[in-house]
Amino acid sequence: MTTEGHIASLERRHRELDLRIENERNQLSHDDLLVSALKRKKLELKDELTRLQDRAA
Repeated sequence: MTTEGHIASLERRHRELDLRIENERNQLSHDDLLVSALKRKKLELKDELTRLQDRAA
C-alpha cells in the first residue's frame, strides 16, 4: 500500500471511530469504558496520521 493509500485508510478509520463514539454517547446507557477505549484508538490513529503526513511532506 502506498503512503497516500495508508493515510486515506487511516483517515477513514478515524472518521468511523468518531461516528462510533458519537453513536455510543447518544445511547441512554452508554458504556463509558467503551467510549474511552474508542477515544484512545482514535488518538492513536491521529498520531500515526500525523507521523505519516510529516514523513510524506
